[in-house]
Amino acid sequence: MFNQLIIKTMPLVPKGIIHMVAKKYIAGDTLEDAVRLTKDIEKKGGMTTIDVLGEFVEDKERAIHEKGESSKVLDAIHKNKLNANLSIKPTSLGLGIDFDFGYNNIKEIIGKAAELGIFVRLDMENAPYTTMTLDLFRKLRADGFQNTGIVIQAYMMRSEEDIRSVAELKPTIRLCKGIYKESPQIAYQTKKDVRDNFNKLLNLIFDNGLYAGIATHDDILIDYAMEQIDKRGLKNSDYEFQMLLGVREDKRNQIIKAGHKMRIYTPFGKDWYGYSTRRLKENPEVAGQIFKAIFIKG
Repeated sequence: MFNQLIIKTMPLVPKGIIHMVAKKYIAGDTLEDAVRLTKDIEKKGGMTTIDVLGEFVEDKERAIHEKGESSKVLDAIHKNKLNANLSIKPTSLGLGIDFDFGYNNIKEIIGKAAELGIFVRLDMENAPYTTMTLDLFRKLRADGFQNTGIVIQAYMMRSEEDIRSVAELKPTIRLCKGIYKESPQIAYQTKKDVRDNFNKLLNLIFDNGLYAGIATHDDILIDYAMEQIDKRGLKNSDYEFQMLLGVREDKRNQIIKAGHKMRIYTPFGKDWYGYSTRRLKENPEVAGQIFKAIFIKG
């Protein structure tokens, strides 16, 4: 209850204080920070997907700038021979401004990535962009791009139908709970309902022979996924686990040690506030650290 109270009052907390706690969730301000951290994660047996922080861009000039930043990530992955993907938020590249404008920017990034042999994940944002993002993926497939995949959010009631609607295109799917605040009319609200749907969707992904990115820190969901992997006799080439940077590192290392692939979501950039506050809201126990940072010395 105490941590939830801190969450509600977070808008009143100075950004500098939040940054003290939230910096564990981001690689740093620069691409060089992300490259360095990716190399460290690789030494521990993991992989990464690198993301330039930023979303909901409303200006075409800014979207073009963000396209350039994503292009630099591709160059860095290639130059440093990193075991890494690129993750992009479609609205950061203009999808929310105009579909065709956003599509052309994203297609340019996907095309360059294809030439370099790099996979690009289309992140899923909040509900107004779900259909557009899936349409974006379908159009990329129709234009011949195979080096991209989607994200499905388990708290969205539409997600089962969304998987079925793209299954024939054989996408790789990152399955996560979902973090944006959505209405009860379109999204499950209880932890149990979200967990139940997550497991149902994971089985649907496996039933359709699709590659799964099992993106969760929840022991119940991890254990269920492990059971299904064992029961179905799946190979490492059929799935991977995914976690956020700075979250449950002991569990992350345990999964790697058990012989499973693990990819760490590694964001960087100066636009850290929105991302970090969502991470804190997703993990209320971490919010208590803000209180300590403000009131407890030493």
